[in-house]
Amino acid sequence: MITIQKITENKKQFLDLLLVADEQEDMIDRYLPDGDLFALHDGDLKSVCVVLPIENDVCELKNIATYEQYRGMGYARTLIQYICDQYRNEYKTMLVGTGETPSILSFYESCGFRQSHRIKNFFTDNYDHAMFEEGIQLVDMIYLAKNLQECT
Repeated sequence: MITIQKITENKKQFLDLLLVADEQEDMIDRYLPDGDLFALHDGDLKSVCVVLPIENDVCELKNIATYEQYRGMGYARTLIQYICDQYRNEYKTMLVGTGETPSILSFYESCGFRQSHRIKNFFTDNYDHAMFEEGIQLVDMIYLAKNLQECT
């Protein structure tokens, strides 16, 4: 049975999984203290995410990660639906930023996110090493937005 729990203490206990989606700990340290951390269990821990308030009517999905052996089983999609339901009465829009990786962009679009804007050279300017996903070097941050009022 799937359960999703908001974690309010000792958030760093999930660092190993958070590092799957954001591979530099000091970047995670920028948003984890003020972000809401959710853990999805299906027997044991499968997936986590962090949501951070940005401004009055906007929040951002800063991190979402699923252990590799459980990917493709719908856990991240379930977690996104859950957080959309949690935040739709509090925020109008949820943002998510990611690298220019076609499969990841496609996943977010299938969850109702639409491309919004990009920040040039985000990954090369903010990380201390070159980052690659699916053989593609991450350079620009691609932002997608979801209207939370459309969540059902």
